Amino acid sequence: MLNKNTLFLVLLLFIPISIAGHFLEWEATIVFITAGLGIVPLAAYMGTATEEIAVVVGPNLGGLLNATFGNATELILAFVALKGGLVEVVKATITGSIVSNLLLVMGFSMLLGGLRYKEQDFQPKAARLNASSMNLAVIAILLPTAVEYTSTGIGEITLQQLSVAVAVVLILVYGLTLLFSMKTHSYLYDVGVAEFEEGEEVESKHEVNLWFWVGILLLVTLAVAVESELLVDSLEEATSQLGLTPLFTGVILLPIIGNAAEHATAVTVALKNKMDLSVSVAVGSSLQIALFVAPVLVIAGWLIGQPMDLNFNPFELVAVAVAVLIANSISSDGNSNWLEGSLLLATYIVLGLAFYFHPVTEVIVSSLG
Repeated sequence: MLNKNTLFLVLLLFIPISIAGHFLEWEATIVFITAGLGIVPLAAYMGTATEEIAVVVGPNLGGLLNATFGNATELILAFVALKGGLVEVVKATITGSIVSNLLLVMGFSMLLGGLRYKEQDFQPKAARLNASSMNLAVIAILLPTAVEYTSTGIGEITLQQLSVAVAVVLILVYGLTLLFSMKTHSYLYDVGVAEFEEGEEVESKHEVNLWFWVGILLLVTLAVAVESELLVDSLEEATSQLGLTPLFTGVILLPIIGNAAEHATAVTVALKNKMDLSVSVAVGSSLQIALFVAPVLVIAGWLIGQPMDLNFNPFELVAVAVAVLIANSISSDGNSNWLEGSLLLATYIVLGLAFYFHPVTEVIVSSLG
């Protein structure tokens, strides 16, 4: 039977294929697809290396390490696209990652977990606190767009300065959420993690080689950067050949590629009836994107001279608001079942269809030109 680890080993074969395709000048679609498939196992191994290092360095530093590298794949991929001037695609990837984690990841987890266990429970207080943080993130990315649409003659520089200021606030809030979840109120988040770790200890007890996993982490990070370059370089031509808009690619395809490992983790622990951890993976990843990855990209764009700001496509904001609204509504009671998972997945499919049929905007086309 093909298990998760075997699948990831098979997918590693696409890394040399994508590199060969780039140098042999194969069709852009082939390079794009193989590079995307190559990133999936790299994201998984990056997560594994981070977890192994966290075992050695202790819970506090380990928690910080997990939080920092939790979305490293998406951050690297987005930074490469930002450096290439694909600002609107980067914005689409940010909103797509938030929507994907809240609807697709949590939806599959609740559906498959609910089919096995009928009903599953998780910490409602932690869910409500995460919901409040997500509401702040939505407000923060909504306001610069609102300023743009309610003002006349506001310059791009002013909008970027506003976005950088908001980004600093969001990073500070992210730091406060880490302090809250790992230090002052860690007991609210310990239940699912403790149960999961107890189960894992039974399965395997091994000595962790710190420097080996540090080397793996550095090697995988370098490989992700290389594959991201190949993916971004072939993106414009490949999406044109596949008949996809850059908006759909950024919101739907790229987040699925970057989040594939997290999708597998969330579903796996849900099937073990560890819904606390499953919800934590899905919602926590969305929070990292909104409160850390997006602000870091705004500041990075400001430093490297790319006009990255928080002025999003209004339809993207609608999608994020819808995702946050229904995810908060379903998770607020601390209980899940297969129907609630189906509702989240149905919402994601509807949004995906809307993005597929959404017309190409001139702004996105010009950013790719």
